[in-house]
Amino acid sequence: MSASITTFETHHKESGLTKFIMTPIPDSCTPDENSTSFELNNGMQIPFLGFGTGGLRRERATKYIYDAVKIGYRLIDCAYLYQNEAYIGVGLRDLLQDQVVKREDLFITSKLWNTFHRPECVERAICTTLQDLKLKYLDLYLMHWPMGYYEGAALIPRDACGRIKFSDVDYVDTWKAMEKLVEEGATKSIGLMNFNKRQIDRILDACTIPPVINQVECHPYLTQKKLIAYCRKQKILPACYCPSGSLAFPDSRHERRVLDHEIVTKLKHKHDKMPTQILIRYQIQRGNVTVPKAMTSAEMISNFDVFDWCLDENDMKDLDSMNQNKRFVGLFRDAGRHKYFPFWDEY
Repeated sequence: MSASITTFETHHKESGLTKFIMTPIPDSCTPDENSTSFELNNGMQIPFLGFGTGGLRRERATKYIYDAVKIGYRLIDCAYLYQNEAYIGVGLRDLLQDQVVKREDLFITSKLWNTFHRPECVERAICTTLQDLKLKYLDLYLMHWPMGYYEGAALIPRDACGRIKFSDVDYVDTWKAMEKLVEEGATKSIGLMNFNKRQIDRILDACTIPPVINQVECHPYLTQKKLIAYCRKQKILPACYCPSGSLAFPDSRHERRVLDHEIVTKLKHKHDKMPTQILIRYQIQRGNVTVPKAMTSAEMISNFDVFDWCLDENDMKDLDSMNQNKRFVGLFRDAGRHKYFPFWDEY
């Protein structure tokens, strides 16, 4: 299912960026040496490496999207929550106007935020995203969380005591409204994010359009082995965010970042690669779509340069052995009060 490509570096004189030209490598890493994408259950192809846009602010989002596509990224992972889609849209508009790529060359994802779960709000939410991104359609629209929040202007609505105000809407009803978006052409496919097995089962029991993806936090401290196996059985492609774990240093001196773990350090020296490259490559070889973030141009280039080498079987087993079922992303502290909070289940 996974696939690999080699990259040869060329230099853009006008931009100073490195661009990676993708060509096949021997099939010792993966069964399909010529592919750069995975197939979804609706027949669409999704690039197996994307560019995460969370944390990009204002004009930097515009510049980084333009640069990322020139480097070679084709999957752009957006979200209403990030509050930067209007700036990303300027970058996408410029890319298309400058004929750097065609629209059909890109795979654009966005996400339905929790305050739009009520069925009558779903269409308005995607229309806002499309207007901001300056697009006529999305390639994929994800339900960001199974939990609905009180509908209103605030991203995180809170009561007088500071607690999150929840909506009682059922995410199955939200999904049925999302299915209409596919029928109307606003998005080509729909999927889930941060859903557990039991919640996916409920969607599958009620849906007419099955989810193509479940995007979850995934890294060697949280390998998600059981959930990923379940998703594959249901023909739902796993996608991972936070592939390097938390980039912040832990509060406890006894706890190591994923990036600093001795196994990652060993593999860094073995392959002469950056720790983030080791961790991105790990997910690609597991057959997971991977959407790392990059806060600098150098990180953007480094994250993409992961195709001309392989982790061997023992490397993969070593990284698997790091699993602690440890999450770094838990949303907000009191979100666990929600009846559809997904992380109380084993997987």
